[in-house]
Amino acid sequence: MSSIKETVRNFVVEHFLFGEGDSLQGDTSFLEEGIIDSTGILELVMFLEKTYDIKIEDSELVPENFDTLDSIAHYLNKKLCVE
Repeated sequence: MSSIKETVRNFVVEHFLFGEGDSLQGDTSFLEEGIIDSTGILELVMFLEKTYDIKIEDSELVPENFDTLDSIAHYLNKKLCVE
């Protein structure tokens, strides 16, 4: 079973980096590096909601939760433990 970070990383590499994810680290900023734009964030959110059977509220759509693989994994671990 793959970890949250690995699952999200695979999605980002496949959908936004077109398989070229060698330099994508846990702390690589999606926004600063131009990996994901605002439309891409919505695609990522839909993927996360479907994959983890969760609802991500608009108030949770902040860079602190979705700008890096590390921040997404941290956010999802908290959210999955609460629900």
